[in-house]
Amino acid sequence: MSENIVKRPILWTQALTKQVNTGDKQLTILQDINLQVNTGEAVAIIGASGSGKSTLLGLLAGLDLPTSGKVHLDETDIFSLDEDSRAALRGRILGFVFQSFQLLPALTALENVMLPLELMKKNNADSVAQRLLDRVGLAKRVEHYPKQLSGGEQQRVAIARAFATEPKLLLADEPTGNLDSATGVQIIELMFELNREHGTTLVLVTHDEALSKRCSRQIRLADGKLVL
Repeated sequence: MSENIVKRPILWTQALTKQVNTGDKQLTILQDINLQVNTGEAVAIIGASGSGKSTLLGLLAGLDLPTSGKVHLDETDIFSLDEDSRAALRGRILGFVFQSFQLLPALTALENVMLPLELMKKNNADSVAQRLLDRVGLAKRVEHYPKQLSGGEQQRVAIARAFATEPKLLLADEPTGNLDSATGVQIIELMFELNREHGTTLVLVTHDEALSKRCSRQIRLADGKLVL
């Protein structure tokens, strides 16, 4: 029965290009990127350092502006929107996991997970955050601040926060980059478990070949271009 389910693109790009001026010359970071990600996929963006992976992820989220080209997110041309509308779209559709965790130091683990729910004016922010922190193994650490948590624990909080709004699409930028290998394996297992449980589409940037092979598809970048 599942074989008859029609996959639709949740994300696609058209001739996406990013250039920056460096002194007297123009540097092309990404050139004519055409890709499509379907609902339910887990896609790894791989490539050497400096190949444009993180830049591409920023453009897919509308956090950065392209020099030319388009990004369609859940059937919306995101660069036809103003900055506030793009932010609102991200809040409804996207979850983020970063290499550097990006937790707010003045907020507890619970408050960090509650924050995106409160921004959406959800009435059940506290209970949702409690449940997710329990799910990621931090039920006894909810009142701890980021500086009181290990790197692995901070990334668990970040993952709980990313899934709090039940995003359609999760973007992860080197999610294990600041973790030791054993902790990294635990974090990846957790992320894929939650991804399956929530039915979320996953796009992650990684230099880790083993991690990329956990995904259903790999997209390789070299010198700002897709390598087929």
